[in-house]
This record gives sequence, structure tokens and C-alpha cells, in this order.
Amino acid sequence: MNIPQDLKYTQDHEWVRIEGDEATVGITDFAQNELGDIVYVEVETVGDNLAKESVFGTVEAVKTVSDLFLPLSGEIIAFNDQLEDTPELVNEDPYGEGWIVKIKLSDTSEIDGLLSNEGYQAVIS
Repeated sequence: MNIPQDLKYTQDHEWVRIEGDEATVGITDFAQNELGDIVYVEVETVGDNLAKESVFGTVEAVKTVSDLFLPLSGEIIAFNDQLEDTPELVNEDPYGEGWIVKIKLSDTSEIDGLLSNEGYQAVIS
């Protein structure tokens, strides 16, 4: 299972890459593997300010639909448009081309509540 060291994680299986006061968010390798083949990613919250743990979208796989929970409070400033035509990027490259949204953070102190790769490993094992 791929759990990059340079990212932060949530118990809801999202990963977070922090770059200044912005964060890129996707679902983990574990999550995409559990979901199976992803056929649709829906995010209709671009431009919205949302609180941490709010639902910001959904991922639809062949066998289920799962809500996506915002790991940090802030404004959704971008959606990965590539996922509209090729949602399977989430399966193929969850930490790269399969990113889902970018957030302009409103409270950087929330970063401290995210899991390290070791902490996330403990959640999934």
C-alpha cells in the first residue's frame, strides 16, 4: 500500500498536500483500492467556503457511492477537470494526476489535527 511520507491524511481516507495556505486533496491508495473502479467524481462546491469535515463531493465506483469530506476548512478553489472525462485517474494515480480539489485554507492550525503517514498506516492496518 502506497502511503507517501510528504502528505497528511484523514481517518476518512483523504490525503492532503500542504503548499503555503493552499492544500491539494485526493483519496488515498487504500480508499481507491477499497472502492474499486471509479466511474464518476462529482464536486459542485467550487467557490464555496466549507467547514472541516463538510461533504464537498462524491466518488462513484462500480459498487458504491462515497461522500468526500473536507479535511481542512476553506474555500474550494479548483476541481481537477481531468476527472470529468477520465475518473479512473483516481485509481491509476491517486497521489498525482488523480487529485480531486484544491483548497484555500481559512485556518492553518487545523493542519495539526491531520495524520502522518505512520498515523494513517495505523488506521488502515
